Amino acid sequence: MKTFGGKVLFLDRSDINTDEIIPAKYLTEISKEALRPHMLEDLKLDGFSSQDPAVFSSKVVVTRANFGCGSSREHAPWVFEVNDINVVIASSFARIFRQNMFNCGMLAIELPEAQIEELFQHKGADACIAIDFEKDMLTIISPNGTKAFLFRLAEFDKALVKAGGWVEFADLRY
Repeated sequence: MKTFGGKVLFLDRSDINTDEIIPAKYLTEISKEALRPHMLEDLKLDGFSSQDPAVFSSKVVVTRANFGCGSSREHAPWVFEVNDINVVIASSFARIFRQNMFNCGMLAIELPEAQIEELFQHKGADACIAIDFEKDMLTIISPNGTKAFLFRLAEFDKALVKAGGWVEFADLRY
């Protein structure tokens, strides 16, 4: 099973869509690796640059509501995966994006808006999140302190993540 957690990239906006995660013009690429440099290339967010080295050194995304809305495509989770981001934490996700995350063996963690707001109180270059998958707990550590949060995943989604994704899950069972 993958290791989850690490440096946090805070994206302080709701309704970030799949075209902002990976622009449609790159959907003809035939490898995940070709997507790597284009992650969040079209994201409109004050003070954000997709070319900031901090973006590519992050392992966890913390954002707001309705993350991954727009067109349904696996490329959106793939661009995170190829950039070693395997956890996205939001108050809600577009249904297909959320399932594509689990299908790729990645975590899409939903927390209440009040807890997302608490996470944003740690926004900064030194914030890290540790995930205890077995205890359904995430802990944020920053110069502003340390705070733990419980999360819940459906048993099937947990099984997908433990297996490494849908293909690996199917290989183990069918």
